[in-house]
Amino acid sequence: MTNLFGEPAKDEDKGRPLADRLRPARLDDVVGQDHLLEKDAPLRRMLEANWLASIIFWGPPGSGKTTIARLLAQEVDLHFEQISAVFSGVADLRKAFESAKIRRQNGKRTLLFVDEIHRFNRSQQDGFLPYVEDGTITLVGATTANPSFELNGALLSRCHVLVLERHNERSLFQLLARAEELETREIPLTEEAKEALVHLADGDGRFFLNMVEAVFRSGSQKLDVEGLSHIISKRAPAYDKDRDGHYNLISALHKSLRGSDVDAALYWFARMMDGGEDPLYLARRLVRFAVEDIGMADPQALVQANADKEAYQFLGSPEGALAIAQSVIYLATAPKSNAGYSAFSLAKAAARKHGSHMPPKHILNAPTGLMKDLGYGKDYAYDHNAEEGFSGQNYFPDEMTREQFYTPVERGFERDIKKRLEYWSRLRASRQTGKTEK
Repeated sequence: MTNLFGEPAKDEDKGRPLADRLRPARLDDVVGQDHLLEKDAPLRRMLEANWLASIIFWGPPGSGKTTIARLLAQEVDLHFEQISAVFSGVADLRKAFESAKIRRQNGKRTLLFVDEIHRFNRSQQDGFLPYVEDGTITLVGATTANPSFELNGALLSRCHVLVLERHNERSLFQLLARAEELETREIPLTEEAKEALVHLADGDGRFFLNMVEAVFRSGSQKLDVEGLSHIISKRAPAYDKDRDGHYNLISALHKSLRGSDVDAALYWFARMMDGGEDPLYLARRLVRFAVEDIGMADPQALVQANADKEAYQFLGSPEGALAIAQSVIYLATAPKSNAGYSAFSLAKAAARKHGSHMPPKHILNAPTGLMKDLGYGKDYAYDHNAEEGFSGQNYFPDEMTREQFYTPVERGFERDIKKRLEYWSRLRASRQTGKTEK
């Protein structure tokens, strides 16, 4: 029996996992990352120049970060050394740097591959800088976390950040074909079960091959979807509550709500719930959305969102999740306005700009004789006694020109508010000039 590349299979291969036995021996054999490896792609151009910059690979689990790093070292004839930030500390880094120095003196450069590089703290990351700068090592770091948030700016400025993509259906079926070639038999699954297996992988090539191996080891009887479910457990969703997955999905939920796409909003809400997100976190975000993106266009949105949050707290999971889903539906289908949010931002900017002006004296209380003598409360017009309950007085500081912060939209309840404010504006102008609005 031969392996995938036509070489005789060794006895020791029998005990190795399928994913390891299928690990590509050449960059041309890597699947799923054509945007990095095809002609004129970033890595291909480096290799054609027989040169390799320091790189940060950012991508999901099972996308090939370690394999590509190892093959890059092979392509440009660098010594490959691998450490993991999970298990390594300062002493391990010093040892790796010293070994790289010795190799360099002997005419051999080093590619230092650091898995999970984001797990090193800031000072440990700083330790790479002099060795990257003077060429002692070519650093290739791998991370599943957003480098912009997890890696030092100084280190990022010395590396190329390349994004690896999750495997799509096409690349996973390519891996399946290679596995079948290596095993010299077709995987014992119906077409529907193959599709289900690809779906279960969720873009993770390594996890996919582990499942493929489990199916091969289950026997030769062809399995349907139900049979597959007996030997393959469902994979936990790829979702990290304190990293990129969390922020990407909450952003998708918020923007789907803002875009009034109720179906997309429900999908992202379900994705986060399925990933183990705290339901109360989602309920709080929905309360915030009701204020920020709906506001006075539908004042009941805040009431609804808060009521659904309280319903969840009362019912708990799983029943209470339906209350939060109801909030998602209400908010997605409500009229939208950020006029209140914008108005508050403008008012805060004006407050900072104009400083600590006193309110005009006519709207100040005068509980003492001295304050009355100073003009506090003089000429104050009690609005309830004014015609139409509106006096039209000035309530801004005397030193400040009147500004408009709140501009309602022509949607929902704000349409009526806008008409009322426009009427009051005309009434104010007429009364301040001694005229009466007819």
